[in-house]
Amino acid sequence: MFTKTIQEIRVFNRFYTDLIGLLNKHLLNSAYSLSEIRIMYEIHTAGEAQASHIMSAMDIDKSYLSRILKKLEKDGVITRKASEQDGRATVLSLTAKGEKLFEELTKATEDQISGLITHLNTQQQVELVTHMQAIRTILQDNQ
Repeated sequence: MFTKTIQEIRVFNRFYTDLIGLLNKHLLNSAYSLSEIRIMYEIHTAGEAQASHIMSAMDIDKSYLSRILKKLEKDGVITRKASEQDGRATVLSLTAKGEKLFEELTKATEDQISGLITHLNTQQQVELVTHMQAIRTILQDNQ
C-alpha cells in the first residue's frame, strides 16, 4: 500500500507540474525561472527582505540565492542596501521595474489558473479548493 501511495503522489506531482509548466526554463513566458519568481514573491510580500529570510522561506542554498540575486539586480528588478538596524545585513527590495514585473507575473498566473478552472462549475471549483486545502492540512499536520 505504501509503495502505491508514493507512486500515486509522484504521478500527481508530474501531472500538476506539467499542467502549470513549473519545470519550464522560463515560467509564464517570462525571462525568469520558478526560483527567480519565487524570490521576487518573497521580497514583494515582505516589502523588504534579507537574504537570510529568503533562504529560510525557500530552503535555498546561499550560493544559489546569491547567483539569482545578482541576476535580478543586473536586470534592474531588485536593489540592495545596508540595513538601518544592522549595518552588516543587506536589505533587498523590488525596484519600480521589479514591482511592475511582479504585477505582470501575478496577472499571468491568475490568467493561467482561470484558464484551468473556467470550465468547472461553482461546485467543482469549491471541491477542487477543498481537496487542495485538505492535502495541505494533512501534509502540514504530519511534519
